Amino acid sequence: MSDDIAQRPATRQPRILLVDDEPVNLRLLLAMLQHEGYRDLVPVQDPEQLLVRYAEAPADLIVLDLNMPRVDGFEAMARLRALGDPLLPPILVLTAQRSREVLLRSLAAGARDFVSKPFDRVELLMRVRNLLDAHLAHRMLHERRQVLEEMVGQRTRELHDSRLMLLQKLGRAAEFRDEETGNHILRMSHTAALLAHALGWSPEQVDLLLNAAPMHDIGKIGIPDKVLLKPDRLEPDEWEVMKRHAEIGARMLEGGGCELTEMARLVAWTHHEKWDGSGYPRGLAGEAIPQAGRICAVADVFDALLSARPYKQPWSFESAVAHLRSGAGTHFDPQVVVCFLRQLPEVSAIRARFPD
Repeated sequence: MSDDIAQRPATRQPRILLVDDEPVNLRLLLAMLQHEGYRDLVPVQDPEQLLVRYAEAPADLIVLDLNMPRVDGFEAMARLRALGDPLLPPILVLTAQRSREVLLRSLAAGARDFVSKPFDRVELLMRVRNLLDAHLAHRMLHERRQVLEEMVGQRTRELHDSRLMLLQKLGRAAEFRDEETGNHILRMSHTAALLAHALGWSPEQVDLLLNAAPMHDIGKIGIPDKVLLKPDRLEPDEWEVMKRHAEIGARMLEGGGCELTEMARLVAWTHHEKWDGSGYPRGLAGEAIPQAGRICAVADVFDALLSARPYKQPWSFESAVAHLRSGAGTHFDPQVVVCFLRQLPEVSAIRARFPD
């Protein structure tokens, strides 16, 4: 059997903790295991020191006596389990008690195997070897799973970054078609994220909205230049053409297969809906409008009012705020407007951060 230990891969010697309050038993175990080629053996005569020695380096096996003063084997196993170690090593119990009750209690406490005292040398060594082999396989599977999880996480991040880059490029394409927007989409998206955070969204969902909101007008790519770039106010028939951009944007973004594109699709489709049902493209009302759309409606309209356009002068900050107040309950979700009014200093900071 010692040749088998010597021929194992030269990664590291298995570390075995030997826990027994009797010095004679410890010396016997050390001699037997050393004779078989085991070198990393840690004798623990005081069971109070078990967790200290366990914390020094990963153990691969614990040989544990049950009958010890102050801390018996059952208490020792309970303390080990309390560590929550996903790679807790197997425990081989040594006991002079051979009753079925003790056996079942040992297994329930966490023991993987047991040997009765006085033990047979060959039997003990075989059980040690078998438990070490099983733990080595378990450790390899655990490490492989960690590697696979890291690979999946890396690939997921790469896919998210790729989708984000694609959406950003699409947003830039829409900007190039509508040169009057300036930094509107940056101010609008950061304001939307600010409101979502204040309304209790999780950090992950706030980040999704921040990166999805710039797509709110992506459908303008499908609007003819004579309508999109007209320097004057639109005629009724032209306005009907312009209104199509919400549905066009939603169709462009559908089927993306991820939370980011789905959020972008939702924003593009619903940010022109109104609380009283008079918006477009579907005439949704109240809470039938997704909250992302209700948030972006406030952020979009407010910044648009403050922005210069060929057909209008920019409104003052106070006038734009008054417009939101008056539109609460008709155009806008009243709760979102209240939230917006509480964030006015932060909204002003966003405007200063992204000037035209």
